[in-house]
Amino acid sequence: MKIIISNQSELPIYAQIREQLKEQILNGQILEGSTLPSIRQLAKEVGVSVITTTRAYSDLETEGFIASMQGKGSVVLSTDNNLLKEQSLMRIEEGLTTAIETARTMGMSEEELLHIFKNLLER
Repeated sequence: MKIIISNQSELPIYAQIREQLKEQILNGQILEGSTLPSIRQLAKEVGVSVITTTRAYSDLETEGFIASMQGKGSVVLSTDNNLLKEQSLMRIEEGLTTAIETARTMGMSEEELLHIFKNLLER
């Protein structure tokens, strides 16, 4: 597991940690059932406060990515549940909505936008 914090990012540090862990869970780098490092251990590794990692873990638990168990730490839940699928669909829709709005602002035609989309899918 690798977490990289950027001081140039618009996201707060806890959100950067949360998003990177979420991405690693969704793409299979962190497997279902894996135990995440303790909050203190991750804070030390990343060089942030325990409060920051606590917030990241808390958000991940609220979003259904992990479950915290007293004395056992935080465990990655199945990415095969409906909540995670719905959240992924929302992220896709948000990204596409932003792209469409930007294209419209630029006066781009539907065909031009579809061409870009198809090129990206082929990568």
